[in-house]
Amino acid sequence: MDRRQFLQTAGALATLKTAHAADRAVTIVLDPAAHHPCLTWALSDLQSALADHAIATRVVDRLAGAPPAGLTILAALSGSPAAATVLKQTATTVDPNPESLAIAASKLDGRAVTLATAPGPRGLMYALLELAGRVRYSTDPLAALAPRTPLAEAPANTIRSVSRLFTSDVEDKPWFYDRDMWPRYFAMLAAQRFNRFHLAFGIGYDFLRNVTDAYFLFPYPFLLAVPGHNVRVPQLADAERDRNLATLRYITDQAAAHGLDFQLGLWMHGYEWIDSPHPNYTIEGLTHETHGPYCRDAVRTLLQALPSVTGVTFRIHGESGVQEGSYDFWKAVFHGVATCGRTVDLDMHAKGMHQAMIDLALDTGLPVKISPKFWAEHLGMPYHQTDIRDVERPRPGRKGSALMSISDGSASYMRYGYGDLLREDRKYAVLHRIWPGSQRLLLWGDPVFAAAYSRAFSFCGSAGVDVMEPLSFKGRRGSGIAGDRCAYADASLRPHWDWEKYVHGHRIWGRLLYNPDAAPEVWQRPLAADFGAAAPPLGNALAAASRILPIVTTTHLPSAANNSYWPEIYTNQSLVDAAHPGAYTDTTPPRVFGNASPLDPQLFSRIDEFAGELLTGERTGKYSPVEVAQWLEDHADTATRELAAANARAGAKNSAAFRRAAIDIELQAGLGRFFAAKFRSALLYRIFDRTKNRAALEASLLQYRAARAAWAELADRAKGVYMADITVGEQRHLRGHWLDRLAAIDADIAAVAAKADAATPAEADSHVAALIREAQSRPQPRTATCAHKQPARFRRNEPLTIAAAVEGSPSAVTLYYRHVDQAERFESVAMQPANGTHTAAIPAAYTDSNYPLQYYFEIKFAGHTALYPGFNAAHANQPYFVVRSRG
Repeated sequence: MDRRQFLQTAGALATLKTAHAADRAVTIVLDPAAHHPCLTWALSDLQSALADHAIATRVVDRLAGAPPAGLTILAALSGSPAAATVLKQTATTVDPNPESLAIAASKLDGRAVTLATAPGPRGLMYALLELAGRVRYSTDPLAALAPRTPLAEAPANTIRSVSRLFTSDVEDKPWFYDRDMWPRYFAMLAAQRFNRFHLAFGIGYDFLRNVTDAYFLFPYPFLLAVPGHNVRVPQLADAERDRNLATLRYITDQAAAHGLDFQLGLWMHGYEWIDSPHPNYTIEGLTHETHGPYCRDAVRTLLQALPSVTGVTFRIHGESGVQEGSYDFWKAVFHGVATCGRTVDLDMHAKGMHQAMIDLALDTGLPVKISPKFWAEHLGMPYHQTDIRDVERPRPGRKGSALMSISDGSASYMRYGYGDLLREDRKYAVLHRIWPGSQRLLLWGDPVFAAAYSRAFSFCGSAGVDVMEPLSFKGRRGSGIAGDRCAYADASLRPHWDWEKYVHGHRIWGRLLYNPDAAPEVWQRPLAADFGAAAPPLGNALAAASRILPIVTTTHLPSAANNSYWPEIYTNQSLVDAAHPGAYTDTTPPRVFGNASPLDPQLFSRIDEFAGELLTGERTGKYSPVEVAQWLEDHADTATRELAAANARAGAKNSAAFRRAAIDIELQAGLGRFFAAKFRSALLYRIFDRTKNRAALEASLLQYRAARAAWAELADRAKGVYMADITVGEQRHLRGHWLDRLAAIDADIAAVAAKADAATPAEADSHVAALIREAQSRPQPRTATCAHKQPARFRRNEPLTIAAAVEGSPSAVTLYYRHVDQAERFESVAMQPANGTHTAAIPAAYTDSNYPLQYYFEIKFAGHTALYPGFNAAHANQPYFVVRSRG
């Protein structure tokens, strides 16, 4: 049953439930004290949902104006007398956060009343939209409006933001100018309880070389003429420039009308294109002397022209086009923001961040946020990485280029994580940003991971998250292709607007960022409306498929840059050829597949590292590539099994929405099988390389060919579905199709096979034979059961005693601990047993710190070594403990 049929059926059933249309009318009382622009459209959305069920509505401004019969919806702020009465009657408590909400059904003045309430207008908007959603996806809308159990929710994350990037003249102008799209898009975001939208300009290039598509690259002159400065884009007509500003004004006003804060991203401040003979647009009228004053005046003028903008995001390191250490320049730009005539949030991208820049921002008196990357430029598992890779660790005395002297030098540890930002005495907010590297195209939607992500984004008092949309960087650096932005070759799969493909993912992200304990019916109701009986297994299949690429990113990362590594349409890295690593250069040599570092090297082993553990028998507690391969295989199998069940139940399996989901699930399951087999192959190859045992090489080739078969199957599935040239950049590894990648896989299989000349006969070596079996088999679980009470707080300059009662007879228990500062490394201490409990103390000198502490245990038994707390069965938890010195 599709949505149209669902609504028709629902309307018919609802009509049969009453004999008189008057009995079906609903009165909505909107308390005059609650009037706000964002409530206007929310009220309209509720009325529209009721109208779909043939239920008439009328709106009055006081309860006395509602008829005694029928249902009355009271929309009021929680401080109003009527709201307070219903809350007391129903024993419902509303959190004081302005974005919290409550819905409760009761009797008031003899009327059947459903209260929708909140401390502030945005929370009340959410309450009305919640009612609209319940009506829209119900076969008994009047019952849906009168819930038996009150609902009370409060936001888990202060900021729940979505970013949309303008990077392509060809691909992005259509949606930028589309005034029909924006109200619907913002309505969708608000309904999913996102509260901020970030529109980013000037992010098309990291470095201003070989520029071809420069539209909005240096944004100001594409939007306005700044009095006192003759800076312009000579190839741009004044009328188009003025249209751009008018359009942006419309977009920002629409965001405000839908209850969203608007964040204006100004990511590029360089204006000189280098080694760029064929750019489509250039900048004239600026010199090095006038650059700072112009940008100061331009940002002030722009903010004055856009009164609905509530915040500005700047990239302040060298990729902004401004040499690092240019404090006078940034002081001028910040001054322009501070003097625009209102308070505007100042958000700085964290790469290259240091105290001098923080102080410049704080000196403006504006609210300051710093936004580090979450899991580098990818999407990892739902926790903050335990440690960073070797290549990002601080190097004393290290210097970068003049442009990147700080971010590639002393602050290298700030490139791909929160660095040293989470000190307890900070005067700025920390907002994590999910960069679009792992998954740019295929559907995502896993409620279990999403709930865990939600909890991670308040880590150590963090303010929330900014999620870069799917399709971010689509058509970047002149690679734009006119047509369908979702890259479908099959026109029947194309949605009207690109974001409509991803509504389910937005719903899961938004609702669980707001409340990680949200009831599953929040996303199950819309799925059921769209897919009927197929909805439960289809949702399960997508959830399982959605875990695959985050696990790959976390455990195997040949490059932290999304400009180099795209596991979704992976460019093969060789098992044997270190001389030609392709794009994979920001990892430790030798740059072969088996030596690629995990993005969390504290908890996961490199493939080559684990081969050494196997051969020596010295096992650590780190998760192995064999365990990771098994996770991937299990998720792929679950996705395939559940998709088969969905196909069996689907009544409209030929609908575009069902086919889009099914195809993307199949592709991700194929990716899981590919990476799992290649992990096993690489491990077996390293065993061969160490032992020269032919059986290990033959097993490696068997697994590599299985990986190749998985890739060939998914590539063939994508043929004719997706375009032959999917572009997120101009380089070969950033464009193309899954079919393009087979040749490199075949070449590497041949290179591995050629190593047979160096092999010794596969003699009966029982030790190697056992390792070969282990590399190809399901690993045994490695767990430990502990009784451990995490300390509530620690006192600075006092030792912190950690105790754990471990079941069984461990031979050793080690405490690993570190400040929540990625510039530092983990310390370790052997825990001492006494009376069934192991204890250790973190020294007083170490607790004398402005940073929280994180710790975990490595526990050795006779047969295995385990980590505690480690990962749960869903791999969706924080695998360490955190203790703070403050609340």
